[in-house]
Amino acid sequence: MAKAPTVEDVAAHAGVSRQTVSNVLNTPDIVRPATKQRVLEAIDALGYRRHAAARRLRLRRSSTIGIRLDPYVGGISGVVLDRFVHAITEHASERGMRMLVYAARSTEEELARLSELWEGSEIDAAIITGTFRDDPRVGHLDAEGLPFISFGRPWGDDDIADPLHLWVDVDGASGTRAATAHALGFGGHVSFFGWPPGSGTGDDRERGWREAVSAAGARGGRVIAEDSVPQARASMAAALDDGLVTDALVCASDSLAVGALLALGDARLDLPVIGFDNTPTAEALGFSSVEQRPEDVATAVLELLMGPTGDVVAPRRLESGSAHALITPELIVR
Repeated sequence: MAKAPTVEDVAAHAGVSRQTVSNVLNTPDIVRPATKQRVLEAIDALGYRRHAAARRLRLRRSSTIGIRLDPYVGGISGVVLDRFVHAITEHASERGMRMLVYAARSTEEELARLSELWEGSEIDAAIITGTFRDDPRVGHLDAEGLPFISFGRPWGDDDIADPLHLWVDVDGASGTRAATAHALGFGGHVSFFGWPPGSGTGDDRERGWREAVSAAGARGGRVIAEDSVPQARASMAAALDDGLVTDALVCASDSLAVGALLALGDARLDLPVIGFDNTPTAEALGFSSVEQRPEDVATAVLELLMGPTGDVVAPRRLESGSAHALITPELIVR
């Protein structure tokens, strides 16, 4: 078995001293940019990984990131977050970090658990998911000094132009714009099946549909339901009874898409239906859906949180445009 590369190997490859390599890994700000870049290229070329246990002892860090495991809700929902947790665990390991997955049934319980883990030096940072407008977790974690990043934007007026904390999100509007553009190939009337107003994620996905329909000079109706297959089926059936006429349907989730397909089947109608999330259900039933690419989200989360050298960043207000990443989803046509 080949010997794992050492700090000395990196130093020799980059043509610098061992101390310079150590500085790049632990205090990169004191190293000249050109030298730092040479060392980072040597690290990549050799596949060097710091010994996690030694790093924890030297830096007095846990080398652990905490993330909440959401309560099991069953059904189609939750697949994207499950994929994200799996991907973030795998990619964190590649960076010499560990993931600590904890359970919490409410926001209050989540904050209490994070405070306990932070005060006990069990985690160096946290990832929060399921963000919403005026999310109390943001102010709480910032006040505690716990470095964190969210999968999901702040959903405020300043979330992109002037972000207050690190975040990565999927560009839902981009996904539904692409889905609507595809659906318009079946006719000039494309309807949207979404969630009740007030959901940041749902409103963003609806915006993409509205923009695409408007740009094409097309028409479209709107149907509303909670993210439940039975409720979606009932809502779509009611809309059809009320005279909904459409050439295709773009949905805010695969759950809504499945409910719509069932209602259309009951009415003996065959219309193109496009979902969102690209769950295994979409593949099994054969309908098109928007793929969120949670694996790319995981990569972006760690790059923003840890930086190129693998150090967890301090919580702070960053310069505009440098604190977030929007992942462009992909329409999977079936």
